[in-house]
Amino acid sequence: MDLEKRLEQATQYLKENCPYRPKVGVILGSGLGSYGDTLVGARHFLYENIPHFPVSTVEGHVGRFVITDHVICMQGRFHFYEGYDMGEVTFPIRVMKLLGVEKLIVTNAAGGINTEFGCGDLMLITDHINLCGKNPLIGRNLDSFGLRFPDMSQAYSKELLEIAKKVAKKIDLPLKEGVYMYFSGPSFETPAEIRAARILGADAAGMSTVPEVIVANHCGINVLGISCITNMAAGVLQQPLTHIEVMETTEKVKEKFIELVKGIVEEMTKA
Repeated sequence: MDLEKRLEQATQYLKENCPYRPKVGVILGSGLGSYGDTLVGARHFLYENIPHFPVSTVEGHVGRFVITDHVICMQGRFHFYEGYDMGEVTFPIRVMKLLGVEKLIVTNAAGGINTEFGCGDLMLITDHINLCGKNPLIGRNLDSFGLRFPDMSQAYSKELLEIAKKVAKKIDLPLKEGVYMYFSGPSFETPAEIRAARILGADAAGMSTVPEVIVANHCGINVLGISCITNMAAGVLQQPLTHIEVMETTEKVKEKFIELVKGIVEEMTKA
């Protein structure tokens, strides 16, 4: 069955079982899924019950859609390193588009490359570098979604960046800004790779986000990206990296993260 047919069936399932048609989407990264638990009156859909959906296999990813009248939230995403192809990794983005999503907040846990960053900082993504070498748009173009050669010069919406800054100022939350570099994972980067990333202009490194952002831009969805700096990348502090550290840091920052995302979603739904 071709991709467009699978997308149609997944979307139809959600339309038949949920009355909501939100305009804002949120993807929650490792350890950041608690925002979805705060949504009142939401409908919940396990990925395993949605036709043709992959299933999250990483700790910190619940694996379900949480949908209200104003937002559709992914508690858990899919990664290339889990063995999924790029079409599967980005499948939910196109489903969101078919459901009516116009604006997307993409979040992740990332390693800090910029030495001025610290664990627990939240970074607005201003641009990205795709060092993975894979692009989710390779193959037949889905003309019903977008152009064969989509522009990526403003992959992260300046308008949405300003909304995030406005909300952060209102709640007195300092934010960093920077460039996110995408590695395939699942191994953490080597110190040499992090030194190279710094030379290339990256401020943070991670194993997600970029494929989803590319497809969102292809679909005409405006994107805001937020990284939670959960650890300093390899070689910065000369200590081993673990996923446990990632989860511990996101637990510490979840309250301010939730407050920020709530405020941003509220502003987005006003616009």
